[in-house]
Amino acid sequence: MPSPSLDFWFDLASNYSYLSVMRIETRAAQAGVTVRWRPFLLGPILDTLGWEGPPFVVQKEKGAYVWQDMRRLCRKYGLPWRQPSEFPRRAVLATRVAVLAADEPWLPAWCRAVMTRNYGDDREVDSPEAVAQILTALGLPARQIVDEAGSDANRLRLRERTQAARDLGIFGAPTFFAGEEMFWGNDRLEDALDAALTARQASGGD
Repeated sequence: MPSPSLDFWFDLASNYSYLSVMRIETRAAQAGVTVRWRPFLLGPILDTLGWEGPPFVVQKEKGAYVWQDMRRLCRKYGLPWRQPSEFPRRAVLATRVAVLAADEPWLPAWCRAVMTRNYGDDREVDSPEAVAQILTALGLPARQIVDEAGSDANRLRLRERTQAARDLGIFGAPTFFAGEEMFWGNDRLEDALDAALTARQASGGD
């Protein structure tokens, strides 16, 4: 029997995705669940829903609460935090690299490095120079990867991935799927892992 698995849909510009990107690999390993990383762009989906941006950007009072919430949660999880001076910060090229790395073992490390630079250091993450710096720090061939990430074929992969998210009914990030069961939000990560295990047991696994 295959191990239980969880689909992890996230946006590299999303603050709550930051919390899950930094936690999911350890939590999933502890639970014995395999994670399938699914980076996508939430912005185009919000556009199709008629939203002018993340709700807590549009609504000032909600925004003030969210930043307070992020400070608390980063303290709780022991994560670096610096409120970004630009939000949402563009991360299209960084996401193209993540999509390009779909089958690469360095994908989780890439996502953590991008997120830490954005939300831990308040530094931009989308210029070719910034992307190359992160790739080089990970010991990866920066020029080759940046070129491949910007290719027409890979741009299409990201558009298709984002459309797949929309087709699944995703409206926010992070979102998790245990089979067909959807869980939305960083605070549902543990519930989603439990559901993945329960689905495995229901199908007859050990």
